[in-house]
Amino acid sequence: MGTITLNINDKSEQKFRKAARITFGASKGSLGKAATSALEQWADRRISGNEAKMLELLETGFNLGGSKAKAREELHER
Repeated sequence: MGTITLNINDKSEQKFRKAARITFGASKGSLGKAATSALEQWADRRISGNEAKMLELLETGFNLGGSKAKAREELHER
């Protein structure tokens, strides 16, 4: 789990806290749930399909066929 520290104006903070309380209740963790939901929606709207695929490849990696060498010396034979 990550931590993000933000500075926002008072009006936006109060509006966000009120919306979080209405949507997720006043229990512990509701503000974090609301922030996670808001950040995910914001990011999803800004990343196109192609960009999302590229980001997924960067995160998961991709197969380049692998190496047949068993030791480093086999790669650098002279």
